Amino acid sequence: MRYLPLVCLLLGTLAWGQEEPVPSNVPPEYRPPITRDNDEQQAPPASASRVAPDAAVITIKGLCAQAAPPSTASSPNPPCQTVITRAQFEELTDAILTNMKFSRKRQLASAYPNLLAMAREAEARGLEKSWRFEQRLAFARVQILSQELVRQIDEESARMPEKDIEDYYHSHAALFERATLERIFIPNRKRMDPLPKGKVTPETLKAQRKEAEDAMTRVAEELRARAAAGDDFVRLQKEAYAEAGATDVPPNPSLGQLRSSSLPPAHACAFDLKPGEVSQVLSDSTGHYVYKLDAKGIAPFEEVKGEIDKTLEHQHREEAVQAVQRPITTELNKAYFGPAENQSATEEPKSK
Repeated sequence: MRYLPLVCLLLGTLAWGQEEPVPSNVPPEYRPPITRDNDEQQAPPASASRVAPDAAVITIKGLCAQAAPPSTASSPNPPCQTVITRAQFEELTDAILTNMKFSRKRQLASAYPNLLAMAREAEARGLEKSWRFEQRLAFARVQILSQELVRQIDEESARMPEKDIEDYYHSHAALFERATLERIFIPNRKRMDPLPKGKVTPETLKAQRKEAEDAMTRVAEELRARAAAGDDFVRLQKEAYAEAGATDVPPNPSLGQLRSSSLPPAHACAFDLKPGEVSQVLSDSTGHYVYKLDAKGIAPFEEVKGEIDKTLEHQHREEAVQAVQRPITTELNKAYFGPAENQSATEEPKSK
């Protein structure tokens, strides 16, 4: 069944252009794992640019380009072959996926002749007249038209007027506010000596845990008061780890210059501080935090222009798709399809 992987290759091209990298300006301590494209960036040979548009790039011997007339002894038919020029091949690859990687073009070039041979044999057997083919062709047409609409919307979204980008920058200035921050991290529990074996009970363990947590809560408030009085954040950070009995190297209190979106949502209030002001203790399940704002300002337009362009492009795309999909509603016959997947067979739908 050698041809099955080849069919999957072409079908897979429908999804090649769907994934987009997720941008992130979050500093390392809050940044989610980065997904990277491990696809080999294979480059075409230098000679590829010199191949003429009408030059053959794929020659398929043994496959006639079209049905040949009956052969006679006086006029035998020439050997069958199908020639695909550079222009034809690049039209095909661009139609399947814009800016297709060269490595995938090579895969397609290897698979396409076998697919043509299989399709030619299917036509010889009249399979294009079967009801199954007609149904699948009709469904494929719906899929391709939908993809072409999305492609056109993407192209329209990519042409954001400069004025729209500037207007967004001025009307959403708070989004581009950035600050230079320092931060003290205080572990939420002090390291305690193990209890004697004879005194280990759920109650004593709970009491020891509370004592360890209360101790660091007091430390956090004390360090915050000293920070507000002007004490050095590097020294305070070292003391926080010493008080907790932590053996790790204390983190650098300087966070540098960042945006509010780079902080956990519960810590974004640090951006409400005035220069030189110190926050209250911010506590969560990870520990206690004290912030100091050193300076604050708005990022220059040129620095965030590309980011705004991407944001507006995404908004335009979503709005265009929603404009098409919003007017329609769908009802499924529950007697035929059964309940929704997230609804058990015995559960009655809740009335609104």
